[in-house]
Amino acid sequence: MKRKRYTEEQIIAILKEHETGARVEDLARRHGVCENTIYRWKSKFGGLEVSETSRLRDLEQQNAHLKRLLAEAELDKAALKELVEGNW
Repeated sequence: MKRKRYTEEQIIAILKEHETGARVEDLARRHGVCENTIYRWKSKFGGLEVSETSRLRDLEQQNAHLKRLLAEAELDKAALKELVEGNW
């Protein structure tokens, strides 16, 4: 898995700088990221507070877990369907 360079808290701090009037070009140069990265962060974390990032992270983990459970259930369902039809 790719290592993240900045935590969510650091990203929000960078975005707060942008909201106070700092230019994106200056922020990108100072923090060593592309301008596109800052815009991508803004679309994902724009308007969030630091306290909300942990909740977002928990929800994303829960969503990933539920997606895995659904995928496993669909595989089981497909296997049972093939077994009932006699195509094994």
